[in-house]
Amino acid sequence: MCTSRMVLQFFNSSILQFFKQMKRTKIIDLLQRTDFGAEVTVMGWVRTKRGSKAVNFIALNDGSTIKNVQIVADVEKFDPEMMKLITTGACLSVTGTMVESIGSGQAVEVQATDIKVFGECPADYPMQKKGQSFEYMRQYAHMRLRTNTFGAVMRIRHNMAMAIHTYFHQHGYFYFHTPIITASDCEGAGQMFQVTTKNLYDLKKDENGSIIYDDDFFGKQTSLTVSGQLEGELGATALGAIYTFGPTFRAENSNTPRHLAEFWMIEPEIAFMDLPDLMDLEEDFIKYCVRWALDNCKDDLEFLNKMIDKGLIERLEGVLREDFVRLDYTEGIRILQQAIKDGRKFEFPCNWGDDLASEHERYLVEEYFKKPVIMTHYPKAIKAFYMKIDEKNPVLDGQEMEQTVQGTDVLFPQIGEIIGGSVREEDYGKLMNEIEERQIPMKDMWWYLDTRKFGSCPHAGFGLGFERLILFVTGMQNIRDVIPFPRTPKTAEF
Repeated sequence: MCTSRMVLQFFNSSILQFFKQMKRTKIIDLLQRTDFGAEVTVMGWVRTKRGSKAVNFIALNDGSTIKNVQIVADVEKFDPEMMKLITTGACLSVTGTMVESIGSGQAVEVQATDIKVFGECPADYPMQKKGQSFEYMRQYAHMRLRTNTFGAVMRIRHNMAMAIHTYFHQHGYFYFHTPIITASDCEGAGQMFQVTTKNLYDLKKDENGSIIYDDDFFGKQTSLTVSGQLEGELGATALGAIYTFGPTFRAENSNTPRHLAEFWMIEPEIAFMDLPDLMDLEEDFIKYCVRWALDNCKDDLEFLNKMIDKGLIERLEGVLREDFVRLDYTEGIRILQQAIKDGRKFEFPCNWGDDLASEHERYLVEEYFKKPVIMTHYPKAIKAFYMKIDEKNPVLDGQEMEQTVQGTDVLFPQIGEIIGGSVREEDYGKLMNEIEERQIPMKDMWWYLDTRKFGSCPHAGFGLGFERLILFVTGMQNIRDVIPFPRTPKTAEF
């Protein structure tokens, strides 16, 4: 008696046998082969199909490369009804003979002897049309990954992750995992996503109306992390040099092309490092990543350079050619104010003490110096509590300014700030004064202060937003388009 279970087992067994027999060749490997006449099997999704009554040409892509392989199918060899199923987006397995292509644009093509349709793709497939806007494609983030542009971006994203791990491993850093759920606010901004198991419809509160967390999972208020830096410092003071690379979260209601609610951060922390060494590390690290992209993502970069940003490759190569400018914040303000006197218009003011806007940063990088800039010695008031305070106050136009800190921002063309770092304050008393002055709750800081109480050491580190790096390397204009499934205000689909 034939049961449904037996039928399913037979079907699964047949599929396994099929794949064993096929010995699939990835398209990226096929396009580099020269053993013409060999039988090959390729599998992928149809980009385009064109042809005549006698022959069809199918562009097939499997995601391993930006390039397609051309499938040549003689119409008389295949069932006409099956050929009708081969539409843009359909998934195919094609077996045939690898031959030298006589057409332009490819060296290899496949003369098909067998075609199987794994998955049909009807006319309402949202990625069929050419020339769709990125705004349109964000509505279909689960489907846009199959397009040429997003395939290129995601392959580059992978390569940048590999570059990051390789760089730090080769330089003796340890990959250090910091908590995603935390009870402390590293940046002190309070823009955090709360984590709770409490019934939000029946919250227990005290006489002042404050929520009581005794019955919550962790017994206290907890949130998704905005940074792994503080815990990373603990690792650095034990292992010498560590780096984190993981997701971070900001509940900031910013609908801009540069902000996400969920993004990835790279945060190295290094014991016994001073400000000059920190700037050297920042420059060397980011140049390594850019060089990796140029060496390992040639086809994807050439596609993006042609279709998205015609100055992309030149800009990447320019980063490698130039030494980054080291610029004191006070000198930067002087340059910007002189530009205003000379007629340059800015939307936002730039007086000493202001946190520079993206337009100010890009002016310095793109117009004044025409190369990346590492800006240092920012006013203490606009930077985080943990940054080391400078011993001398700066002077601008003969007037002494307020205290500054040993902070560093790496400013890049088209992006603005891409790295933010600092030497950390190692003195217990000075750090305690900052915590008290900024009214940071001591219940969140006791463990952090222990690093300054027990065997304190000079140390430094920085944070690099991974998606901002991908923006720069790909030439894309919106940060929502360099992460597979963006999380922004009112958007959490897929």
